[in-house]
Amino acid sequence: MKPAIVIADDHPLVLKGLTDFLTEKKYNLIASANNGKVALSLIKAHQPDIAILDIKMPFYTGLEIAQKCKESNLPTKIILITLEKEESTYKEAKNLGIYGYVLKEFALEEIENCIASVVNGHAYFSPELIAYIKRDDTPKQLKNLTPTELKILKRISKNKTAKEIGEELCCSPRTVEKHKSHIIRKLNISKTPNSLLKWAKEHQKHLA
Repeated sequence: MKPAIVIADDHPLVLKGLTDFLTEKKYNLIASANNGKVALSLIKAHQPDIAILDIKMPFYTGLEIAQKCKESNLPTKIILITLEKEESTYKEAKNLGIYGYVLKEFALEEIENCIASVVNGHAYFSPELIAYIKRDDTPKQLKNLTPTELKILKRISKNKTAKEIGEELCCSPRTVEKHKSHIIRKLNISKTPNSLLKWAKEHQKHLA
């Protein structure tokens, strides 16, 4: 049996396109809305299996609706369709337990795969979105460091002292300090107190 679906988008052409597509594919589309307030009311009234929501709508955004559904323990699984590729929005969606995140430019191409994944209890995030977020934005300077220097910088980012780093890497604190000097030179940062620690913390995600 096809899942019961509610859809919402404040752009008439997008809403019509999605409605026509789901109807043509014989999905169980039970209601649609053009703003977040109506969408939330429909979800509460019908408790559909899936709600496909625009991320930005009047009254409530798709994320706000997801938050309210979570707070009310509603069983509806949320799929967001969006133009946004922001990593912060993606992370917020993940934290809210969003089941699907599809970019509007690929919505009609991906929505069937997304619905199928969600029905089977698996989250679906647009491959284009994942590729964009995981694009190589590693600082070029890091590519100049040796594997040992990278290990040391990673530990510096975790507030480890030269003595602690030396014990972990089986070398003396003096050797660690020598490596730190090389790292500072290669990263082209000032030799002020804590400058290396600050740089390491700011770029911690690239040191994992």
